[in-house]
Amino acid sequence: DGYYRLGDIDLRVRAAGTDAWADYSSAFKRAPVKVMKVKGTLSAADITPSLNGIPLTVRRVWAVDHGQLTLRFTLSNPGKSAIEIGGLGLPMIFDNIIADRTLEAAHEQASFYDPYVGRDAGYLQVTRLNGHGPALLVVPEKNTPFELYKPILDKTNREDHTPVIYNDPMRRGMVFEGFYDWMVASKGFADTDWKGVEQWNETSSLILKPGETRTIGLRFVLSPSVRAIEDTLAANKRPVAVGVPGYVVPTDMPADLFLKSPSAVRKIDVYPQGALDIVKAAPAKGWQHYVLTGKTDGRARVTITYADGRVQTVHYLVTKPEAEVVADMGKFLTTKQWFDDPKDPFHRGPSIMTYDRDEQKIVTEDTRVWVSGLSDEGGAGSWLAAAMKELDNPTPDEMTKVETFANQTLWGKIQVSEGEHQYGVHKSIFYYEPKTMPPGTYDPKKDWSTWTSWSKEGADDLGRSFNYVHAAATWWSLYRVARYHDGLATQGTWQTYLTRAAGTTKAMMRDAPYYTQFGQMEGNVFVAILNDLKREGWTDEANTVETLMKGRADQWATEPYPFGSEMPWDSTGQSEVYDWMKYFHHDDKATATREVILAYDPAIPHWGYNGSARRFWDFLYAGKQSRIERQLHHYGSSNNAIPLFESYRDNPSDFHLLQVAYGGLMGSLANVDSDGFGSAAFHSFPDAMHFDAISGDYGMSFFAHAYSTASYLVDHARSGGQPHADGLCQLRGDKGQGACL
Repeated sequence: DGYYRLGDIDLRVRAAGTDAWADYSSAFKRAPVKVMKVKGTLSAADITPSLNGIPLTVRRVWAVDHGQLTLRFTLSNPGKSAIEIGGLGLPMIFDNIIADRTLEAAHEQASFYDPYVGRDAGYLQVTRLNGHGPALLVVPEKNTPFELYKPILDKTNREDHTPVIYNDPMRRGMVFEGFYDWMVASKGFADTDWKGVEQWNETSSLILKPGETRTIGLRFVLSPSVRAIEDTLAANKRPVAVGVPGYVVPTDMPADLFLKSPSAVRKIDVYPQGALDIVKAAPAKGWQHYVLTGKTDGRARVTITYADGRVQTVHYLVTKPEAEVVADMGKFLTTKQWFDDPKDPFHRGPSIMTYDRDEQKIVTEDTRVWVSGLSDEGGAGSWLAAAMKELDNPTPDEMTKVETFANQTLWGKIQVSEGEHQYGVHKSIFYYEPKTMPPGTYDPKKDWSTWTSWSKEGADDLGRSFNYVHAAATWWSLYRVARYHDGLATQGTWQTYLTRAAGTTKAMMRDAPYYTQFGQMEGNVFVAILNDLKREGWTDEANTVETLMKGRADQWATEPYPFGSEMPWDSTGQSEVYDWMKYFHHDDKATATREVILAYDPAIPHWGYNGSARRFWDFLYAGKQSRIERQLHHYGSSNNAIPLFESYRDNPSDFHLLQVAYGGLMGSLANVDSDGFGSAAFHSFPDAMHFDAISGDYGMSFFAHAYSTASYLVDHARSGGQPHADGLCQLRGDKGQGACL
């Protein structure tokens, strides 16, 4: 009981006109179903007995229709009063289990899947971890809109661990993201469990009158590859939407929306009204073409109604102009997040620390000590964001603070400044050791008993390689500013900063060798450091770094899927692995890495999922609302965009690479609010639907944005054979602030 399978159904119903909902699930308490003999089917059954007293009759049919597998449910009301269905979910159960599998087995056998909650045009795409085709598309039949994507959680009763309805007892965690419901109707949840939360789509319910019957269904369609998904949808007469350059729309950069459907567009609506202006443009080779201009910051939904009655939604996020977003962020980091308390017993100032947007204050005390300890991703994110902001858009005031932090706190506190472990990086400079600290140092209401509350000895440890990358990237950014801008770096020379960048790289291999067997987030910076050492003529230093990196790359070249991490599977290291595979001419392995990225990094008409590299556990380590949850535009989005951009420049006919990369890159700016606060990621579960309240590991995201920002002028078939310059923007700064197509 409680374990979901494909073919189950979840229902929330009530007598029309009443208040109380009743919950039913075919997975909750299994019962024998009544097998039916129906000609032309693979399997047919009356599954009402498994729904434990539901006031409906529910029949399920599996069949093959025109060579495609279909799953259909027929719901009938045999009673004498109308029934309202406020929750109708079809569990999407595919093998996304990493547990008890090697990386090779997981990549060969398991799949990831992502939703396009586009109502009648919606679909679920299921892709193998290795990126190989075919890809599976689950598409709706009539009366089966993809309204919402509801997680199937893992709650059980405390006393006897029996199932709780709508939950699957299999534990969610780092090795299992969990399953989800395709919600056809969700008003019964939106008005209760998720009350007051703005959902992706307007929620609905449906009424079955006495004697009335409704059939819903899904169709399972194979696409030859991930890149062929749009063509496969069109070939199956599905409405297709493609946003160029994407679905994050700065107010100074108009975007294009291309629509292809077997039925004409009847009308287009925008919610909230006025959030976007939409103007029809000339058609382009079978595509209807519209130009969108952002007007109001925030989420915006475009609803397209077709002549055949089908309704499609496309989901946008409108932001300030990119230069303003980045300027706001730099100011927020160096003012609101600036910490310089001379009485701090941990000597964390001067620095740029983690910030809580709800409380409007710096997080000086978190039981995950690294979050308040200026290291690990959750604690280093803010100062890394500040340093990387100066790479492309330096200002004198901000540079002064970043240099002050780097030379007084990063150097000598976070990082060892002398001795045999010079350049080593501590795991945290905040720790839990009440016997050695003044009374009142720690909040007694917090739980300091878990593994996350390290002692000073644990915090002083130098053995986590991922911490070194943040320091190396900061020194490299300061080197670049000092080298290429007169008068901005006033507290150190470019030679000092490049020396420290190289020294940190070497120290990682000396003091934290274990995790260097894996690619590092931001690890692309090591390639940049090596190239700059060569450019400056620092041959001995360059040779040392290159030899160390070659040892890692040679090992990766022997592995089928060299993408390990602290976690059993991760989307962290692929970006660095790709760069070193290209650098050392292992082109076949670089190609394999790129395809793996495309498996967990989708192109979907939705700002939150487009280019949103899969991650579902980092809210535990760097978020305020701490839980296993699909994160939208966590730092993996922009980091994985780096190799996709690089690969696109080598393969300019592969437009899919640019679509996904741009989505990930702009996802980084989506996390910055109107005041400049950068959030770790967006909470996708329907009870939340907001950006996390602490800055956490956001800086790792902005690293990649600053590192790979560029402009692209594209000649694409969809533009009618004319050069396509959507969002082509004026270059600002060294690399052109605002990645544009």
